[in-house]
Amino acid sequence: MNYTLIDYQIAMTFMNKVGPIKAKQLLQFGITPEQIIEENSKKLSKITGIKTTVFDKMNRKEALSKAIEASKKNKELGVRPIYFEDLEYPRRLKSCADAPLVIYQKGELDLNQSKIISMVGTRNATAYGNEICREFIKSIKDQNITVVSGLAHGIDAVVHRSCVEFKVPTVGVLGHGLDIIYPSTHRELADKMLKDGSLISEFVPGVKPDRENFPKRNRIVAGMTDATVVVESKVRGGSLITANLANDYNKDVFAFPGSVHMETSRGCNHLIAAQKAHLIQNANDFLRLIGWEKMNIESGSIQKQLFLEFTNQQKKILALIQQQSQIQLDVLSIKLELPISTLNQELFSLEMEGVIRTMPGKVYTMA
Repeated sequence: MNYTLIDYQIAMTFMNKVGPIKAKQLLQFGITPEQIIEENSKKLSKITGIKTTVFDKMNRKEALSKAIEASKKNKELGVRPIYFEDLEYPRRLKSCADAPLVIYQKGELDLNQSKIISMVGTRNATAYGNEICREFIKSIKDQNITVVSGLAHGIDAVVHRSCVEFKVPTVGVLGHGLDIIYPSTHRELADKMLKDGSLISEFVPGVKPDRENFPKRNRIVAGMTDATVVVESKVRGGSLITANLANDYNKDVFAFPGSVHMETSRGCNHLIAAQKAHLIQNANDFLRLIGWEKMNIESGSIQKQLFLEFTNQQKKILALIQQQSQIQLDVLSIKLELPISTLNQELFSLEMEGVIRTMPGKVYTMA
């Protein structure tokens, strides 16, 4: 039987006692997913220096069989697998050490939008939390921001519904396979989200919404975004896990404060008091603190007189960076149709002028 590259890539996720970190470590030896699955233990041991018994315990043939079954279900459901080295893989998530080797997507949204945030909160949302969500989403509807959440009861659902209402692209990250929607009451909402957004998961079709899957889901919610906004949260729960993961990934975290007498606000108040989140009261606070306030490139951060001194090529680069807020080197190269070598020279000059700055992952933004 002929297997495809994605079959082998998916098979790596099924190997016994090999998570995404160990799988990527294996790949660093210069071997391919196909070799990892197909080569005998002795040859792999010779290449890597790892004992043959380690490879023997991985159940690689069984992993491949599971991958074939998963690929079949993916095709039936219209689910697209995305390997962590593919251009379509969320670049922000890729920079996290424990990022999944493969994610699965339903919907056509580009997961590398220029501005992506997550909004999370308690399953026991109050009228106060619901109002905050709706006002926030309404205020950012013209800011080209994509919003990620977990499609759970409470704040997550309000976030997604508000995005659908105001036509803000939204991504639901699921803690189970994409063949089901949990909770089932959100099936209609999920269908509406697919019009402008997507559903994603690291779990293959057939995986049920087991309790242990949701903390794993939370790391994707935190990792694939620029920042996390916590609306309402108890002192313990998934939204606090997401906020802490975002901090660990060096992402910005923002939280809405609430009454000290309300259990659903104690988590947010704790994050703010512990300096693990910026206090915000509205979307304008958020946009100002994260640096996404709309500016005119000729009258904003770059003085018009200075802007006119740039070459036409530099002006195009600056205009695109300004438009996208943050943009990766590879994306700049593709959109401007410039070779990386030429682009690097121009970016270096602009950085020396103090008008742009480099961020981790070869991402550029205005200074």
